[in-house]
Amino acid sequence: MSPTSLREKKLWVFPMTYGGARGIAAVWRALGVDAEVIPPSDADTLALGARHTSGDECLPQKITLGDLLKIARRPDYSPERTAVFFATTTGPCRFGQYIPLFKKAFREEGLGNLQVVAPNSDDAYQSVGREFPDLPRLGWWALVGADLLQKALHRVRPYECTPGTTDRVYLEGLDAFCRCIERRAPSRRRHLSALVECLGETSERFAGVAVQGEPRPLIGVVGEIFCRLNAFSNQDLIRRLERAGGEAWLSDVGEWIWYCNEWEARDLGRGGRRPSFSLLGMRLRDWVQRRDEHALWRPFRDLLNGREEPESPGALLEYARPYLPPEGALGEMILSVGKAVHLHARGAHGVIDISPFTCMNGIVSEALYPRLSRDLDGLPIKNFYFDGKPAPLDRDLEIFLELARGYRARTQEAAPHAKPPRPRRFSLQPGRRTNRVG
Repeated sequence: MSPTSLREKKLWVFPMTYGGARGIAAVWRALGVDAEVIPPSDADTLALGARHTSGDECLPQKITLGDLLKIARRPDYSPERTAVFFATTTGPCRFGQYIPLFKKAFREEGLGNLQVVAPNSDDAYQSVGREFPDLPRLGWWALVGADLLQKALHRVRPYECTPGTTDRVYLEGLDAFCRCIERRAPSRRRHLSALVECLGETSERFAGVAVQGEPRPLIGVVGEIFCRLNAFSNQDLIRRLERAGGEAWLSDVGEWIWYCNEWEARDLGRGGRRPSFSLLGMRLRDWVQRRDEHALWRPFRDLLNGREEPESPGALLEYARPYLPPEGALGEMILSVGKAVHLHARGAHGVIDISPFTCMNGIVSEALYPRLSRDLDGLPIKNFYFDGKPAPLDRDLEIFLELARGYRARTQEAAPHAKPPRPRRFSLQPGRRTNRVG
């Protein structure tokens, strides 16, 4: 789809993760495209999605299809002037078949030809840059910044004195970040600097939230990328975990992008082939992305101390190697297993795997977790599967947190990074943390 034709349409962005979708929509608007995030999913989403699925498909397919059909029922919908941004992938997962199903459902409903902008994971979603050269880098900034804001939200919210304070800081910070993306700048360097400054202001606000309470069990959250990041599909598990007395460390979107980069590099270098221009270009892109990520992370380095992700995606693959061969196992299963090892090393007291019901990645990971748990000093690991029906999450989370507390007591050490600020109020100074009573 050409830039000219896309600028004449309304572009809808799927909210796999709320903040990330807001950021990507802001990037499209910065490039002159009328982009908006698809409204929140609800009961109508599941009902509409069920009309074109048999029940054997995974939950994300039903949700994404149902949300699209809701868009098509808006009074301002026009198939000629509507497009959808939907990043996809290849491989054995059913995710690669979503777009054909979407188009088939639209034809059967008499809704015209569905137009989809669908970058693919084979080149780490860079193909869309052929029509919009600035999109890959701006999109990366948007995803990293949104991930950081979400990490800060999960770091502070469990300990807030006044409920709702941290959510307000997060939402206002996300609004400011998206406005900063849209404003652009005379150069990429100045645009990135403006985004870093914007994130720094929000980090200071997070640091100023009044907090209380003892350290909570730190629970890593891994699993299938859509279901673990989309609050509607997992019935708001993160917030329920916090209400039950835990603190979540959620695997973010950036982890998947780094994995795609790593897999692309391995594919380009497979068979002992000599370095190619494609491989050198990919490595240069990887270096630029890493440098930009470090710049965006800088304002949060004190607040998120101890929440650092692995230095390279290759590290996660090697962590998983004793359980899954990185050369043959693909997708979230290898990331979930490798991330569990990383979380254990960082002092997590348990790991939760979120997956759709019948998900191949979740099933394979679940089969490996008993052995993995034994190798990690008995670290509690639990799978939660979702199919769109209400589940007794609160009871199960309370039971799991008891296991996590027992693990923490048994190992006789609470990870230093898991300790919340002890005074009622805290703030950050450049390069160090200072606490003050407020």
